Amino acid sequence: MNALRLILSALAGCAAALVAYSVVFVRGDMAGVMGYLRARGALRRLTESGADAGAVAAAHDALRTLGLQVGDPALAARLIPLALLVGLAVGYGVWRVFGRKQTQEGRPDVQERMVYRLAWRKGGVFTLRDLAESSPLDEAQARAVTARMLELGRLTRDGEAFSLRPSSLRTGRA
Repeated sequence: MNALRLILSALAGCAAALVAYSVVFVRGDMAGVMGYLRARGALRRLTESGADAGAVAAAHDALRTLGLQVGDPALAARLIPLALLVGLAVGYGVWRVFGRKQTQEGRPDVQERMVYRLAWRKGGVFTLRDLAESSPLDEAQARAVTARMLELGRLTRDGEAFSLRPSSLRTGRA
């Protein structure tokens, strides 16, 4: 799970750094970017329509001039550390969020609902192996939740199998 956490954090950090760099490159001017994209589309349509070389060259020059007005590569190069810092902050935030999720203990009520749902699907009788295979609970969590439910009188044990007590078979959700 740590490998996935690392990959996701790195991916989110790199994406945030690229977005920050892009915003700095165009100085936050999205209207200019959209104008450039429209002009590029017009140039492509012009070349596809078979226009003469002079018109295509003039449109190319106009597009290049518009690109220089929209983008500021010198500013973007100076602010690369800022973009990397934004990416690092986002990556660290993703790392922390997923780390917190991994270290949190499972809520007992949610785990009990998983047991109830499995028991209802299996006709009221299930084993620890069924619970570990058919739910996100691992072996230790399955043992803990069944022990807690046995202690509370919500389950009965018959050898390897567990069954719901008739008093816990209520209509609706647990």
